[in-house]
Amino acid sequence: MIKTLILAVWWISLIREITAMNEHNTRWALRKFDKTRFYMLKNISRIILLFIGIIWALIIWKVNLTPLFASAGIVGIAIALAAKDTLANFFGGIALFTDAAYKVGDYIILETGERGEVVELGIRSTKLKTRDDVMITVPNSIMSTTKIINQSAPDVSFRIRIDVNVSYDSNLRTVEKALLQVAEANTALEKKPEPRVRVRNFGESAIHLQLLVWVEEPAQRGLQTHNLLKMIHIAFKDNEIEIPFPQRTVHLDTTFDTSGTNPDLGLDPVADLTRSPEPESPPDEKI
Repeated sequence: MIKTLILAVWWISLIREITAMNEHNTRWALRKFDKTRFYMLKNISRIILLFIGIIWALIIWKVNLTPLFASAGIVGIAIALAAKDTLANFFGGIALFTDAAYKVGDYIILETGERGEVVELGIRSTKLKTRDDVMITVPNSIMSTTKIINQSAPDVSFRIRIDVNVSYDSNLRTVEKALLQVAEANTALEKKPEPRVRVRNFGESAIHLQLLVWVEEPAQRGLQTHNLLKMIHIAFKDNEIEIPFPQRTVHLDTTFDTSGTNPDLGLDPVADLTRSPEPESPPDEKI
Protein backbone atom coordinates (compact mmCIF):
# COMPACT_ATOMS: atom_id res chain seq x y z
CA MET A 1 0.00 0.00 0.00
CA ILE A 2 2.83 2.39 0.89
CA LYS A 3 4.63 1.62 -2.40
CA THR A 4 1.43 2.29 -4.33
CA LEU A 5 0.92 5.60 -2.53
CA ILE A 6 4.52 6.66 -3.21
CA LEU A 7 4.12 5.70 -6.88
CA ALA A 8 0.86 7.65 -7.16
CA VAL A 9 2.36 10.79 -5.61
CA TRP A 10 5.48 10.57 -7.79
CA TRP A 11 3.47 9.82 -10.90
CA ILE A 12 0.93 12.64 -10.48
CA SER A 13 3.62 15.17 -9.53
CA LEU A 14 5.76 14.33 -12.54
CA ILE A 15 2.82 14.55 -14.95
CA ARG A 16 1.87 17.93 -13.51
CA GLU A 17 5.41 19.21 -13.88
CA ILE A 18 5.58 18.11 -17.50
CA THR A 19 2.16 19.61 -18.25
CA ALA A 20 3.18 22.95 -16.70
CA MET A 21 6.29 23.19 -18.89
CA ASN A 22 6.11 25.97 -21.46
CA GLU A 23 8.39 28.28 -23.41
CA HIS A 24 8.62 30.77 -20.53
CA ASN A 25 9.80 28.49 -17.71
CA THR A 26 11.99 26.18 -19.79
CA ARG A 27 14.20 28.54 -21.76
CA TRP A 28 17.14 26.18 -21.22
CA ALA A 29 15.33 23.53 -23.28
CA LEU A 30 14.47 25.95 -26.07
CA ARG A 31 18.17 26.66 -26.56
CA LYS A 32 18.57 23.05 -27.73
CA PHE A 33 15.17 22.49 -29.39
CA ASP A 34 12.79 24.72 -31.29
CA LYS A 35 9.23 25.20 -30.05
CA THR A 36 7.77 22.49 -32.27
CA ARG A 37 10.13 19.75 -31.07
CA PHE A 38 9.74 20.97 -27.49
CA TYR A 39 5.94 20.57 -27.49
CA MET A 40 6.14 17.26 -29.36
CA LEU A 41 8.64 15.81 -26.87
CA LYS A 42 6.51 17.15 -24.03
CA ASN A 43 3.42 15.28 -25.27
CA ILE A 44 5.31 12.08 -26.03
CA SER A 45 6.86 12.18 -22.54
CA ARG A 46 3.42 12.32 -20.95
CA ILE A 47 2.26 9.28 -22.92
CA ILE A 48 5.40 7.29 -22.05
CA LEU A 49 5.07 8.30 -18.40
CA LEU A 50 1.46 7.13 -18.39
CA PHE A 51 2.36 3.62 -19.60
CA ILE A 52 5.34 3.38 -17.24
CA GLY A 53 3.11 4.26 -14.29
CA ILE A 54 0.55 1.61 -15.22
CA ILE A 55 3.16 -1.13 -15.70
CA TRP A 56 4.93 -0.16 -12.47
CA ALA A 57 1.66 -0.29 -10.51
CA LEU A 58 0.91 -3.77 -11.87
CA ILE A 59 4.39 -4.93 -10.84
CA ILE A 60 3.90 -3.55 -7.33
CA TRP A 61 0.55 -5.33 -7.06
CA LYS A 62 2.32 -8.52 -8.25
CA VAL A 63 -0.01 -8.97 -11.17
CA ASN A 64 1.07 -11.69 -13.59
CA LEU A 65 1.76 -9.81 -16.82
CA THR A 66 2.18 -12.91 -19.00
CA PRO A 67 -1.57 -13.30 -19.74
CA LEU A 68 -1.79 -9.58 -20.46
CA PHE A 69 1.04 -9.75 -22.98
CA ALA A 70 -0.48 -12.88 -24.51
CA SER A 71 -3.81 -11.15 -25.07
CA ALA A 72 -2.21 -7.87 -26.14
CA GLY A 73 -2.91 -8.61 -29.80
CA ILE A 74 -6.65 -8.97 -29.33
CA VAL A 75 -6.78 -6.03 -26.95
CA GLY A 76 -4.76 -3.95 -29.38
CA ILE A 77 -7.20 -4.64 -32.21
CA ALA A 78 -10.15 -3.74 -30.00
CA ILE A 79 -8.50 -0.51 -28.89
CA ALA A 80 -7.55 0.36 -32.45
CA LEU A 81 -11.16 -0.03 -33.61
CA ALA A 82 -12.56 1.89 -30.65
CA ALA A 83 -10.06 4.74 -30.81
CA LYS A 84 -9.35 4.94 -34.53
CA ASP A 85 -9.90 8.73 -34.59
CA THR A 86 -7.47 9.22 -31.70
CA LEU A 87 -4.88 7.02 -33.38
CA ALA A 88 -5.39 8.89 -36.65
CA ASN A 89 -4.70 12.15 -34.85
CA PHE A 90 -1.64 10.64 -33.15
CA PHE A 91 -0.06 9.39 -36.37
CA GLY A 92 -1.09 12.61 -38.11
CA GLY A 93 0.87 14.54 -35.47
CA ILE A 94 3.90 12.31 -36.02
CA ALA A 95 3.64 12.91 -39.78
CA LEU A 96 3.43 16.69 -39.30
CA PHE A 97 6.42 16.57 -36.97
CA THR A 98 8.58 14.61 -39.41
CA ASP A 99 7.50 16.58 -42.49
CA ALA A 100 8.00 19.94 -40.72
CA ALA A 101 5.23 21.54 -42.79
CA TYR A 102 5.02 24.25 -40.13
CA LYS A 103 6.32 24.96 -36.65
CA VAL A 104 5.22 26.84 -33.58
CA GLY A 105 5.20 30.58 -34.33
CA ASP A 106 4.42 30.22 -38.05
CA TYR A 107 1.41 31.92 -39.66
CA ILE A 108 -0.59 29.47 -41.75
CA ILE A 109 -3.78 29.47 -43.84
CA LEU A 110 -5.87 26.32 -44.09
CA GLU A 111 -7.78 25.19 -47.15
CA THR A 112 -11.06 25.91 -45.33
CA GLY A 113 -10.07 29.56 -44.82
CA GLU A 114 -8.93 29.57 -41.18
CA ARG A 115 -5.70 31.46 -40.59
CA GLY A 116 -3.59 32.27 -37.58
CA GLU A 117 -0.38 31.70 -35.66
CA VAL A 118 0.56 28.16 -34.61
CA VAL A 119 0.81 28.29 -30.82
CA GLU A 120 1.00 24.57 -30.09
CA LEU A 121 1.60 21.38 -32.07
CA GLY A 122 0.38 18.50 -29.95
CA ILE A 123 -0.07 14.77 -30.34
CA ARG A 124 -3.81 15.03 -30.94
CA SER A 125 -4.32 18.49 -32.41
CA THR A 126 -2.80 21.76 -33.57
CA LYS A 127 -3.85 25.07 -31.98
CA LEU A 128 -4.06 28.28 -33.99
CA LYS A 129 -4.49 31.78 -32.58
CA THR A 130 -6.28 34.16 -34.94
CA ARG A 131 -5.87 37.94 -35.16
CA ASP A 132 -9.07 38.23 -33.11
CA ASP A 133 -7.35 36.34 -30.25
CA VAL A 134 -9.58 33.32 -30.87
CA MET A 135 -8.10 29.86 -30.36
CA ILE A 136 -8.85 27.27 -33.07
CA THR A 137 -8.11 23.60 -32.37
CA VAL A 138 -7.75 21.44 -35.49
CA PRO A 139 -7.27 17.64 -35.25
CA ASN A 140 -3.96 16.46 -36.67
CA SER A 141 -5.73 13.92 -38.88
CA ILE A 142 -7.24 16.90 -40.75
CA MET A 143 -4.02 18.94 -40.71
CA SER A 144 -2.08 16.07 -42.27
CA THR A 145 -4.48 15.74 -45.22
CA THR A 146 -5.46 19.35 -45.95
CA LYS A 147 -3.76 22.04 -48.01
CA ILE A 148 -1.70 24.40 -45.84
CA ILE A 149 -0.23 27.75 -46.89
CA ASN A 150 2.67 28.68 -44.63
CA GLN A 151 3.19 32.44 -44.83
CA SER A 152 6.30 32.22 -42.62
CA ALA A 153 8.21 29.83 -44.88
CA PRO A 154 10.72 29.64 -46.39
CA ASP A 155 11.48 33.22 -45.21
CA VAL A 156 9.88 34.87 -42.22
CA SER A 157 9.56 38.24 -44.01
CA PHE A 158 6.19 38.83 -45.65
CA ARG A 159 5.28 40.91 -48.71
CA ILE A 160 2.45 43.45 -48.63
CA ARG A 161 0.66 44.58 -51.78
CA ILE A 162 -0.93 48.04 -51.67
CA ASP A 163 -3.33 48.67 -54.57
CA VAL A 164 -3.41 52.28 -55.80
CA ASN A 165 -5.54 53.90 -58.53
CA VAL A 166 -4.58 57.21 -60.15
CA SER A 167 -6.08 59.39 -62.85
CA TYR A 168 -5.06 59.04 -66.49
CA ASP A 169 -3.86 62.66 -66.32
CA SER A 170 -1.31 61.76 -63.63
CA ASN A 171 2.43 61.66 -64.29
CA LEU A 172 3.39 58.05 -63.54
CA ARG A 173 6.96 59.00 -62.70
CA THR A 174 5.69 61.42 -60.05
CA VAL A 175 3.33 58.77 -58.71
CA GLU A 176 6.10 56.18 -58.51
CA LYS A 177 8.43 58.61 -56.78
CA ALA A 178 5.77 59.55 -54.22
CA LEU A 179 5.02 55.90 -53.41
CA LEU A 180 8.69 55.02 -52.97
CA GLN A 181 9.17 58.02 -50.68
CA VAL A 182 6.27 56.77 -48.55
CA ALA A 183 7.89 53.34 -48.30
CA GLU A 184 11.27 54.83 -47.35
CA ALA A 185 9.68 56.98 -44.65
CA ASN A 186 8.14 53.93 -42.96
CA THR A 187 10.91 52.59 -40.71
CA ALA A 188 8.96 49.42 -39.86
CA LEU A 189 9.45 48.03 -43.39
CA GLU A 190 12.31 45.78 -44.43
CA LYS A 191 15.09 47.44 -46.42
CA LYS A 192 15.87 44.23 -48.33
CA PRO A 193 14.21 43.44 -50.68
CA GLU A 194 13.77 47.07 -51.63
CA PRO A 195 10.25 48.53 -52.07
CA ARG A 196 9.06 48.67 -55.65
CA VAL A 197 6.15 50.04 -57.69
CA ARG A 198 4.49 48.18 -60.54
CA VAL A 199 1.87 49.34 -63.06
CA ARG A 200 -0.62 46.49 -63.31
CA ASN A 201 -3.25 47.51 -65.90
CA PHE A 202 -5.38 50.27 -67.40
CA GLY A 203 -8.81 50.31 -65.80
CA GLU A 204 -12.04 51.91 -67.00
CA SER A 205 -11.55 55.04 -64.90
CA ALA A 206 -7.98 54.84 -63.58
CA ILE A 207 -4.50 53.39 -63.94
CA HIS A 208 -3.96 50.54 -61.45
CA LEU A 209 -0.61 50.35 -59.65
CA GLN A 210 0.79 48.32 -56.76
CA LEU A 211 3.27 49.26 -54.07
CA LEU A 212 5.21 46.14 -53.01
CA VAL A 213 6.94 46.21 -49.62
CA TRP A 214 8.17 43.64 -47.10
CA VAL A 215 7.61 43.45 -43.34
CA GLU A 216 9.53 41.45 -40.77
CA GLU A 217 6.72 38.92 -40.13
CA PRO A 218 3.13 38.29 -41.30
CA ALA A 219 1.73 39.58 -37.99
CA GLN A 220 2.64 43.15 -39.04
CA ARG A 221 0.66 43.07 -42.28
CA GLY A 222 -2.53 44.68 -40.95
CA LEU A 223 -0.85 47.50 -39.02
CA GLN A 224 1.61 48.45 -41.76
CA THR A 225 -1.09 48.34 -44.45
CA HIS A 226 -3.04 50.81 -42.32
CA ASN A 227 0.00 53.08 -41.91
CA LEU A 228 0.93 52.98 -45.58
CA LEU A 229 -2.57 53.86 -46.77
CA LYS A 230 -2.66 56.93 -44.53
CA MET A 231 0.79 58.02 -45.70
CA ILE A 232 -0.13 57.50 -49.37
CA HIS A 233 -3.27 59.62 -48.96
CA ILE A 234 -1.21 62.49 -47.53
CA ALA A 235 1.50 62.14 -50.19
CA PHE A 236 -1.03 62.22 -53.03
CA LYS A 237 -2.56 65.42 -51.64
CA ASP A 238 0.85 67.04 -51.33
CA ASN A 239 1.77 66.10 -54.93
CA GLU A 240 -1.72 66.89 -56.31
CA ILE A 241 -2.16 63.34 -57.55
CA GLU A 242 -5.80 62.60 -58.22
CA ILE A 243 -7.50 59.40 -57.06
CA PRO A 244 -10.39 59.24 -59.58
CA PHE A 245 -13.96 58.20 -58.97
CA PRO A 246 -15.59 55.65 -61.29
CA GLN A 247 -17.01 57.51 -64.27
CA ARG A 248 -18.73 56.84 -67.59
CA THR A 249 -18.74 58.83 -70.85
CA VAL A 250 -22.20 59.08 -72.44
CA HIS A 251 -22.51 59.93 -76.15
CA LEU A 252 -25.87 61.37 -77.30
CA ASP A 253 -27.16 60.57 -80.79
CA THR A 254 -28.32 63.91 -82.28
CA THR A 255 -29.44 62.47 -85.64
CA PHE A 256 -32.92 61.69 -84.29
CA ASP A 257 -35.36 64.50 -85.22
CA THR A 258 -37.93 65.05 -82.49
CA SER A 259 -39.54 68.09 -84.14
CA GLY A 260 -41.43 66.16 -86.73
CA THR A 261 -41.31 63.10 -88.87
CA ASN A 262 -38.03 61.24 -88.89
CA PRO A 263 -37.07 60.77 -92.54
CA ASP A 264 -35.12 57.64 -91.73
CA LEU A 265 -38.01 55.89 -90.03
CA GLY A 266 -40.96 57.54 -91.78
CA LEU A 267 -42.75 57.99 -88.45
CA ASP A 268 -44.18 60.95 -86.63
CA PRO A 269 -42.86 60.44 -83.06
CA VAL A 270 -45.09 63.15 -81.56
CA ALA A 271 -48.17 61.77 -83.20
CA ASP A 272 -47.25 58.23 -82.30
CA LEU A 273 -46.79 59.14 -78.65
CA THR A 274 -50.00 61.21 -78.30
CA ARG A 275 -52.33 59.17 -80.45
CA SER A 276 -55.01 57.42 -78.44
CA PRO A 277 -55.65 53.80 -79.19
CA GLU A 278 -58.71 53.14 -81.31
CA PRO A 279 -61.56 51.54 -79.35
CA GLU A 280 -62.23 47.98 -80.13
CA SER A 281 -65.60 47.14 -81.70
CA PRO A 282 -67.83 45.23 -79.31
CA PRO A 283 -68.41 41.64 -80.17
CA ASP A 284 -71.65 40.65 -81.81
CA GLU A 285 -74.26 39.78 -79.26
CA LYS A 286 -76.14 36.61 -79.75
CA ILE A 287 -79.82 36.55 -78.91
